[in-house]
Amino acid sequence: MAQPGTPSPARTNPESDSSAPLSGRRAQRADRPVAARRTAAPAEKAVATTAATKAAKPARKKGGWVVNAAVMTVATGLIATMSIPAFAFNPNGAESSAFGPSAADSMKKAQSQSVEVGGVASAAVSREAASATSEAELTAQKQAAAAAVAAEQARERAAVQLTNYAQSYAGPSAADFLANPPYPNFSLSQVFSVAQQYIGTPYVYGGSTPAGFDCSGYVMFVYAQFGISLPHSVSGQAAMGKRISIADAQPGDLVIMPGHDGFYAGNGNIMAAPDTGRSISIRPIWTSDYYIVRLGI
Repeated sequence: MAQPGTPSPARTNPESDSSAPLSGRRAQRADRPVAARRTAAPAEKAVATTAATKAAKPARKKGGWVVNAAVMTVATGLIATMSIPAFAFNPNGAESSAFGPSAADSMKKAQSQSVEVGGVASAAVSREAASATSEAELTAQKQAAAAAVAAEQARERAAVQLTNYAQSYAGPSAADFLANPPYPNFSLSQVFSVAQQYIGTPYVYGGSTPAGFDCSGYVMFVYAQFGISLPHSVSGQAAMGKRISIADAQPGDLVIMPGHDGFYAGNGNIMAAPDTGRSISIRPIWTSDYYIVRLGI
């Protein structure tokens, strides 16, 4: 055994030296300082723990790679599903054929109002063009209707007047004069003189006697006294004579107007039975729409 104060010979590791007797190893441990023993204890414990863990870890089951592959497939599908909305609203892919606007969406955006339907036969429909009537035209129509009513009422009054005047006249008629003319020698001046005798006779529609004359009835009654038969109408009397120039007209010739006639009175005047409410008189010719007809030649 070494003496105190002298350095101890170099120690060998008793744990590595398997040839050292057990009593010697224990003696060496006893001689080892406390700090060295404490430092070695945790290391020994870690080694023991690792060994115990490896011993306790169960053996890896066979077929685990199949489970891992299935899990990865499901996870990949979930990730792809979550990414679809983002792709659908991606502005860069909005014009693609898969996610572009449909034809119906384009029509709605363009506010299209036309729809083409094939295979349907369309029926032809015709519609007359509507025409608006102006206020002036309505007024004219009302006035024309009122004038027609007034004319009808005037004819009715004239018929009553004619009946009354026929009953009041007892002298010869135009037919009586034709049978026995009082003036067999015809002259225009004498015709005008006879016609002047009836100035003041009232106008009667359809009248042909001194009780009342209309325009053509007056001419017919006067010329009958000279043995010249005329119809009771303006157009018929115009056809019975010869048309002459206005410059050659003499009193007693006929002045023919549209719907009216009378005796030429000279100097651009006419002697005739005018209309209802007036009587035979001489007055200027008021229109240029006339011509002269001479009878008895």
